[in-house]
Amino acid sequence: MQTEILHLLEQYYHLKGQLKTLVGYDDRNFLLTTNEGQKFIVKLNSIIADAPFLQTQNQLFEQLQAYQSPDFQTATVSKSIDGRQIIPITLADGTPYLMRVLSFIEGQFLADVPHNVAMLRSFGHFLALLDQRLETADHTPLLHRRMVWDLLYFMDNEAFLPYLTDARERKIVHYFLLQFKYFIEKPLQKLRKRFIHNDANDFNVLTNGGKVTGIIDFGDIVYSPLINELAIALAYILMRKKEPIKVTCEILTAYHEVLPLQEEELALLYYLIVARLCTSVVQAAYSKTLQPDNTEYLNAHSVPAWNLLYQCLAINPIFAENEFRKACGFAPKPAADRPKMLQQRFQHISKALSVSYPDAPIKMKQAAFQYMYSDDGTTYLDGVNNVCHVGHAHPSVVAAAHEQMLLLNTNTRYLYDGLNEYAAQLCATFPEPLNKVFFVNSGSAASDLAVRMAFAHSKQSDMIVVEHGYHGNTFMGINISSYKFAGKGGQGAVDYIHTVPIPDLFRGKYRIEDPYACEKYAGKVEEVIDQLAEKGKGVAGFICESVIGCGGQIVPPPNYFKYVYEMLRKRGGVCIADEVQTGFGRIGTHFWAFEQQGVVPDIVILGKPMGNGHPLAAVVTTTAVAESFENGMEFFSSFGGNPVSCAVGKAVLDIIAEERLQENALEVGNYLSTAFQSLQKEFLCIGEVRGAGLFWGIELIEDAKTLAPATHLAKKITYQLKVKGIFLSVDGPFENVLKFKPPLCFSLENAQQVVSELKSILSGLSV
Repeated sequence: MQTEILHLLEQYYHLKGQLKTLVGYDDRNFLLTTNEGQKFIVKLNSIIADAPFLQTQNQLFEQLQAYQSPDFQTATVSKSIDGRQIIPITLADGTPYLMRVLSFIEGQFLADVPHNVAMLRSFGHFLALLDQRLETADHTPLLHRRMVWDLLYFMDNEAFLPYLTDARERKIVHYFLLQFKYFIEKPLQKLRKRFIHNDANDFNVLTNGGKVTGIIDFGDIVYSPLINELAIALAYILMRKKEPIKVTCEILTAYHEVLPLQEEELALLYYLIVARLCTSVVQAAYSKTLQPDNTEYLNAHSVPAWNLLYQCLAINPIFAENEFRKACGFAPKPAADRPKMLQQRFQHISKALSVSYPDAPIKMKQAAFQYMYSDDGTTYLDGVNNVCHVGHAHPSVVAAAHEQMLLLNTNTRYLYDGLNEYAAQLCATFPEPLNKVFFVNSGSAASDLAVRMAFAHSKQSDMIVVEHGYHGNTFMGINISSYKFAGKGGQGAVDYIHTVPIPDLFRGKYRIEDPYACEKYAGKVEEVIDQLAEKGKGVAGFICESVIGCGGQIVPPPNYFKYVYEMLRKRGGVCIADEVQTGFGRIGTHFWAFEQQGVVPDIVILGKPMGNGHPLAAVVTTTAVAESFENGMEFFSSFGGNPVSCAVGKAVLDIIAEERLQENALEVGNYLSTAFQSLQKEFLCIGEVRGAGLFWGIELIEDAKTLAPATHLAKKITYQLKVKGIFLSVDGPFENVLKFKPPLCFSLENAQQVVSELKSILSGLSV
């Protein structure tokens, strides 16, 4: 090819020399060094880049010539010997091109020089001058140019999502596409527009003498909102930066000095930067399928772009906007008056609904995956919200609910595919004989229904519950929850509820050093059954969380459930496992926590996580129990199992599989196990670490001999973690157990941050 091009250059331009192939995205680019030592850029544009568009570029170069100086350089277009700037050619392989010869601009790429403050400010000044000088350019030929690289049409990238084969990466882009669609697209269209370069990346920007002096490659020029110019430039300059907001502000300040920005533009800038990053990674993935031999160039920005995208997720968009505003001389947006909001809340909301961190409550504005964003600009790493199991605002869950709501939302008295499909998919995650599902709207409703089923199947009405267990807020839910009826404001157990000790090997009656502790705890269940028999009563059932959450993240000793279930079944009782907090892969090793002990319950209660925050819950049971419940009385839940809920539930199951979230829970959990145990060895206040996967409890004590609970210390730590932007909570009978149960997308880096901050706090405390 180079021989052909050299022949054409001699024919049309009387130029002779050597060619060097340059990397490019769509066009073919070459560096021509003539025999006389001159340098030119030879561009072969695809014939689809029509001549009128290239002519527009050429006219732009001519307009910018009026501003040429050592500090402001753009290319000029050479004319052929017959006076043409664009030469149609066809190579020997039959491929048609439009050939142009441009002047060569000396300098180093911005990507290859240090980005100190002076260079960043120089870049901002240069870009503003460029945009200022493009303001009067004739944009008419570009009015109808539509391309995915124009952020005005960012949503066109949605069609390319399937080319991102990694589900974890795909969800990030999908999330930002939805944010753009609902919150950015319309206001963006109202902003001031003009001719923009549209690709001021650090390999198109040239420097000389410690400052930016030139820009090349106008192949992406569009008529678009002015702020898009800055967003695109920033998307590339911020890659590999530890403090992207600080770097952005340096450039913004300099740009604003030359070409003042508007508040409405700054309000969208964060999302526009992210939109360009998303476009870059999506288009790179697509282009790899078209240009498998050009992957090195295509990957040049992909890896750092992904790293920056993950950084951006951890940045509160409100914080970003406020910093951008300050850089341009605007006041930051004020946060809400929290005391006033609390006062307004209590006018209509009972104080029985508690508020986290009552001394300094948080007003939340939005959330994304494992991050939550408050209105004052703080980002919080969510270490406790197991409800949003696959992550806050997961786009696949949002899309599933939205799309189904557009079609149908009714009840289970009608036939619809979603109910059958989701029920089959959910039941397939359980071992036999658990094969029947009843859908409801909350874990509390599921607990209530499970007890009714136990009554119906056993023909008895006495239930055995575990000390400090929690199963919901309905009348029956409270009755079977020792955590509630024996806690603050509780009225004690009703006569058909019988409590057995929590199988706690750390501070319970039977401890780890007792080789028969498990049998002794299980024996307490048998004692209750025997006492009931003496009164001529049978047992309806036994209910227990697979890992006892509100009791302090207590992991029952191995074989505990095996012993208990065996004696229950001998007496005709029903075994109920509460998997509301521990199910759906949270413990890492198994999809359901009861599987750790090698048992199969008769009834399983599901809630919270199965809808990722959507009100969806279920009871899963056996055919035998289900048939016992079919006594002629209809069971009906108005919204249980509705089409929208089924679509959401199916999306959650699909996400867990596609994003390998159970595997992630195992990997991150293994790290946490080692790290938490290391902290336990270092700090005497940590009495015990227990849990698995992404479900952990760290019990704090004041004295190793008495095991006096360090309640005040636990609360103090959670408040200090909150100040550092991390949510953990306390639980257990003495509120001395740090509770950790984040969304399953919680990464290894997130876990390392939690451990690091926790260690820092413990090191600074007198404990």
